[in-house]
Amino acid sequence: MLGGVLIAEMFAQETGSIPDLIHLHAVARPDHAALIAGDDRLDYAGLDAMMDRVAAALQRDGVGPGGVVAIAAASSIPYVAAYLGAVRAGVSVAPLQPSATPDSLAAMLDDAGAAAVFLDEATARALATATRPIRGTRISLDGRSPEIGGGDGLAGGAAGRPFTDWLAPPGATPRAVALDPEAPFNLIYSSGTTGTPKGIVQSHRMRWAHVRRGDLFGYSPETITLVSTPLYSNTTLVSLLPTLALGGASVLMPRFDPGEFLWLAEHHRASHAMLVPVQYDRILRHDRFDATDLSSFRMKFCTSAPFSAALKAEVLRRWPGGLIEYFGMTEGGGTCILVAHLYPDKLHTVGRPAEGHDIRIIDDHGRELAPGDIGEIVGHAPHAMMNGYHGRPDATAAAEWRDATGKRFIRTGDLGRFDADGFLAIVGRKKDVIISGGFNVYPVDLEAAVAAHAAVAEVAVVGVPSARWGETPVAYVVLAPGHEVDADALRAFANARLGSTQRIADVIVTAALPRSPIGKVLKRELRDAYAGPARG
Repeated sequence: MLGGVLIAEMFAQETGSIPDLIHLHAVARPDHAALIAGDDRLDYAGLDAMMDRVAAALQRDGVGPGGVVAIAAASSIPYVAAYLGAVRAGVSVAPLQPSATPDSLAAMLDDAGAAAVFLDEATARALATATRPIRGTRISLDGRSPEIGGGDGLAGGAAGRPFTDWLAPPGATPRAVALDPEAPFNLIYSSGTTGTPKGIVQSHRMRWAHVRRGDLFGYSPETITLVSTPLYSNTTLVSLLPTLALGGASVLMPRFDPGEFLWLAEHHRASHAMLVPVQYDRILRHDRFDATDLSSFRMKFCTSAPFSAALKAEVLRRWPGGLIEYFGMTEGGGTCILVAHLYPDKLHTVGRPAEGHDIRIIDDHGRELAPGDIGEIVGHAPHAMMNGYHGRPDATAAAEWRDATGKRFIRTGDLGRFDADGFLAIVGRKKDVIISGGFNVYPVDLEAAVAAHAAVAEVAVVGVPSARWGETPVAYVVLAPGHEVDADALRAFANARLGSTQRIADVIVTAALPRSPIGKVLKRELRDAYAGPARG
């Protein structure tokens, strides 16, 4: 009972410690499952103890507040314990995309200045081909240290010391560390699809703001969250951390598979899940979906990529429980929330600004625009703004906009407009706007026209060079299973629904759209791949 009172008191504070919350859950309900992965299960007492052993091991190795460790591995129980144990020691964590190129991983490790890197065998083998040296202690999360060559450094050495050997002894207690709310909690690297990834510094205060809103969306000690997105992504952390902060259980998937997701959801009676749009689509299309009992779901979430109104409607129709879409950035700066099950007539939007969040629309000159006008979305959120880009003050300044009072906002790079009810509709990425014959053409409008055809499963529209118009739109289309359609006929179908300045010049039918690991369509790859000729 005492633990529950202390947890409630901590949640009432504007700042707090996620590791301390986990300790309180370990005291209040030590045997309650915290993490599940396959046949492995770790209760709160075990998680708390393992976090202590991680923190004590880092302190033993001279890594403390101000230090950074990196993790590049598939999702696992040791991954989460290492992450939270480092945070307990006041050490910032840089979770890295294990599927990044070896040289990109090496560059991020160097940029972060990681004193240690936690790896799995697959990532270690990939990193062995990196052309630059990799420094820092290497710890193998899957417990093996296979030799992958000779020499010093990860580029030619071993995967690392097994995690169980590296940990401090059972029962070890780390020195207490007072966590500065403004100090870095983690360092999350951008996708890097348009250049060198930037390290986004998120503070303890920012993470605390994320977990405090958890009880608004049904997170509780009885929550069972199915985690199917990778742990290096902010998308995952905004679901995983509230689950643990509020004493629920997280079921980890090392990689996403729609059939496995359905089996785990039914088997564990999942109540919550954070999914990206392409995952919703694949799950709904799975031949076992309608036969799977998903009645345990209380809330589902979505973020990270455009979520079509049609797909939202299908989720609401076929999948029990509520549906919430977040619109925001890893950098923070304001969030819009669409409670889709309460506003079925607003599925074409991303909802309204969260309580206390200030979202505005500005033009290319930084001037504020009126409701209904299209411009860049900028946002401010109390306690939920990145400290900045790690070691890149110029990039940080470029990402900021300040109003007449000097209030700091983060630029999203997205274009949108508010409707009369205060709901925000996204019209596309600023960099993806097609300027054709002097007119701004927004791909989202064209994609909606193409997607209206029954044969279309997915579509992405990009601008390609045109001698006549400067740029002209080209649509890449993935057909629905069992459907066929002539590309010219599909182009005519869409153009009949578009204005004269919006006409699509070419349609390319393709087997799949290129995507990032978190599901974003890589439009630059489509633009670069187009060989034309583009008409019109």
